Formats: sequence, structure tokens, C-alpha cells
Amino acid sequence: MTDPISNMLTSIRNAQAVLHQTVDIPFSNLKYKIAKILAKQGFIEQIEKKGKKTKRFIEITLKYDNKTPVISGIKRISKPGQRIYLSAQKIKKIKGGYGMSIISTSKGLMADKEARKNKLGGEVICEIW
Repeated sequence: MTDPISNMLTSIRNAQAVLHQTVDIPFSNLKYKIAKILAKQGFIEQIEKKGKKTKRFIEITLKYDNKTPVISGIKRISKPGQRIYLSAQKIKKIKGGYGMSIISTSKGLMADKEARKNKLGGEVICEIW
């Protein structure tokens, strides 16, 4: 596993494809912050830290609308082999404002709308719609 964030996004995508209620992902602070942003924006139901010490994991409760996943697409943008950085002016809206991107700024991880509002650019982690 060379890219843990990509692995997390794929786990969410695969779990929603077979209508699972929850998905467990190995814990890291970055993955937890990404999951918190997804929950805050309404793409997932809730997140919970579980386990102790080295066996910690994140339990993500997925969100559905009449057996249709709320997340219709999720894509990793900045990869370990090719980092993508954008200034605040170049951060575009995803799917006409229905989607969002997660950006790693100097003030921490934030959604694209918040980064544009604070005039902060940074590394584009992923897009969700």
C-alpha cells in the first residue's frame, strides 16, 4: 500500500457499491481529518475512532438516499508521484457546486469553498461529487 489516502477513498467507493452501512479504515490523523470534512459537508453519516494504540481504526457510517449512495464519485487528484497545487483563484467548483474538493492548505485541511473564502491555495487531495 503506497498511498493510504487512495486506499481510503477506494474502500469508501467499494463499500457503497455493495450498499454496506459502515466501512473500517486504518487510523491516521490525515484520514480522520478527511473523514471529518466529508461528514461536515454531508457526504457521510458519521465517523468514529475505535480501537487502541496500534489497532486503531476509523469507522465510517455511509449515507444513502433511497438505496442510492450520496457520494456518486470520488477521485484522488494529488498523488505521491505527481502533486497538484492550486492558488486560491484557480480552485474550481466541482460539478457546478454540487461536489467539493479537499485542499491541504497552510492552515490545515479544508473544503474548497472555505479555502476560496479564506484566499488560501494548496495541494488538492481529492474531489467528491
